[in-house]
Amino acid sequence: MAWLEITINTTSASIGSVANALTAAGFSDLVLEDQTEFETFLDENRAYWDYIDEALQEKLQGLSCVKLYLEDTDTAGMDKLKAVMKRLQLTMQVAPLPDVNYEESWKDNYPPQPIGQKLMVLPCWLADSDTEGRAPVILDPGLTFGTGAHPSTQMVMEAMEELVSPGDRCLDLGSGSGILSITALRLGAQSAVGVDIDPKAEDIARENAAYNHFTAPAFTALTGNVTADTALMERLSQNEYDVVLVNIVADVIIGLAPVLPNFLTSKSHLICSGILNTRLADVQTALTAAGLTVTSVREKEDWRCVTAKRRDA
Repeated sequence: MAWLEITINTTSASIGSVANALTAAGFSDLVLEDQTEFETFLDENRAYWDYIDEALQEKLQGLSCVKLYLEDTDTAGMDKLKAVMKRLQLTMQVAPLPDVNYEESWKDNYPPQPIGQKLMVLPCWLADSDTEGRAPVILDPGLTFGTGAHPSTQMVMEAMEELVSPGDRCLDLGSGSGILSITALRLGAQSAVGVDIDPKAEDIARENAAYNHFTAPAFTALTGNVTADTALMERLSQNEYDVVLVNIVADVIIGLAPVLPNFLTSKSHLICSGILNTRLADVQTALTAAGLTVTSVREKEDWRCVTAKRRDA
């Protein structure tokens, strides 16, 4: 079956009325691309991001369009669409789509990913692949942040190869997919606790851990905000952790800095990542003010990963 992609360019002010007209004419499954809506989303969620791909921003510059898809044999649908365009005084671009199995082709973007010296991240459909002697970290990469492809995650995993020892207890703040908790267990940790502010992440992390045959009590997934939820922080701080992982963004790490010493012993290691090079000094200042000493800084592209210990260590 061959498909056509139809793109209708409009304005941010008119995109809603164009979509409504198409819906009223019987066209469904519309895709709306609007720069204003994109920028509003970013502004409302600024605490959770530090970096936006400049190429993506440029691509979206001034963009407002509606896309829909028709089979190339659907002449009746095309005639109806042309009538709507004439009434709205709009033009459309029609492009054939390649004959691809879209339900499966997205998986090509997630090949096995060797990381560091010991680890291999595998999508769950390649769980039985040869890992070349590396420890497998198996994930469903379509669910949430943390596939091993981002430099910030890779640097944490590389640091973990050096710092996680058999029998360690690990705490993963901002656990997302659970990739770092799973990595800790693969490296011989006795237990890992993953905490994320998004309740969906708890189920996703638990599912990914199960792909790797890790369940409670080895792996525990929790939902909460340790800076705002006193009960959660007290629950977590009742235990001692050998390695604490924080792979989020600079502003969140800075906000967490005052409570991080509660989870560290004199021998514990803290690994923080998701830090743009332009925010490194801010994070280091916050960690120092919280009574921590930065012991190393890793660099990959524009990103930095910081390891630290308690100053009384």
